[in-house]
Amino acid sequence: MGDLALEMEKNITYLTPLLDNALKNLEKGFNQFISDPTEVKKLSCLLKDFAGRETALHEAKNLGKLYNGKIFLKREDLVHGGAHKLNNAIAQCSLAKFMGIKNVIAETGAGQHGVATAMACANLKLSLQIFQGEIDVQRQYLNALRMKLFGAHLIPVTDGSKKLKEAVNAAMRFWVANYQNHFYCLGSIVGPHPYPSIVRHFQKVIGNESRKQILEKTSLLPSAIFACIGGGSNAAGIFSAFVSDESVKLVGCEAAGAASLSHGAMGVLHGMETFILQTSNRQIAETHSISAGLDYPAVGPWLAGLKQENRLQTQAILDEECIQSLNELATEEGILCALESAHAVAGAKKYLANNPGETIIICLSGRGDKDLDTISNFKNKSELK
Repeated sequence: MGDLALEMEKNITYLTPLLDNALKNLEKGFNQFISDPTEVKKLSCLLKDFAGRETALHEAKNLGKLYNGKIFLKREDLVHGGAHKLNNAIAQCSLAKFMGIKNVIAETGAGQHGVATAMACANLKLSLQIFQGEIDVQRQYLNALRMKLFGAHLIPVTDGSKKLKEAVNAAMRFWVANYQNHFYCLGSIVGPHPYPSIVRHFQKVIGNESRKQILEKTSLLPSAIFACIGGGSNAAGIFSAFVSDESVKLVGCEAAGAASLSHGAMGVLHGMETFILQTSNRQIAETHSISAGLDYPAVGPWLAGLKQENRLQTQAILDEECIQSLNELATEEGILCALESAHAVAGAKKYLANNPGETIIICLSGRGDKDLDTISNFKNKSELK
């Protein structure tokens, strides 16, 4: 199980031939980096001492009583900076330094990858330019401020819908013109090969820890694992350690207005072939999510392969369901999660309603401080209706 997913992840590149050499050089550098004991040890130390790994696997007993199940939360919200994004960012920036490249570019939606890359570049003394859609800059202005405080140069993108898709477009255009002296730190398991493989490799730490921790706590594997999916790096990270265990259901929770796995069709975007939300004339469809990090019209090819193999189940979560589950987690457990993560909590709630008493893991990919304005605005609008 998972062979098709790996095949799709390493599919041919759908980008300008100008990047062929850059991508081949990146793959060579990545393979050398992860095979170098000195670099692996340095990265392990950074993950422990800078990022704060390993993160807790917390039994949410109060939420479990409410939802009628045994719920464990993988606390990626406790990673330095507030999200799982630092796992990949500190690793890719270490790779850039290993390859002798001092200039980094990145894209970001909700701002968590941007913040993580800014922290990593500050720590490793690399320069950084970040592309973020203008709408996302406005609705995630606290993260925009954090990126600037860490020394990053933030570039608002005003094209199209001014969201994550356009930020990726802008970052890739810049990289095409400047790949000889810039490293593109891509934030999710999307884009041309080898990026999906690189990001999934650096996020596997989530799943490896979760597997060890759940066996220590219960001596059994969980019945199901839930993770939110935009591009899908946190989902791929936690699913990777369980994909061969067919008794463990893998459930990806998408925003209903950006549910490419649930409602998309195969196509090509950002150098990858995957499920994409498309209009009737096969143009990229506009998306909507209360969560900026899930507001993306495609998904990583590895997850698309799992979906085609029927190894991955999906749920499309409404904004209202997301907010309700975020509130329930906050009031029952004293944990304010990111809007992205709340989609996974909502998916778990739906699942346990039909499968009471089961043991599950929810990947809590990030914390919710960044979303307080969005949450407040949503509640105010709801009260006016």
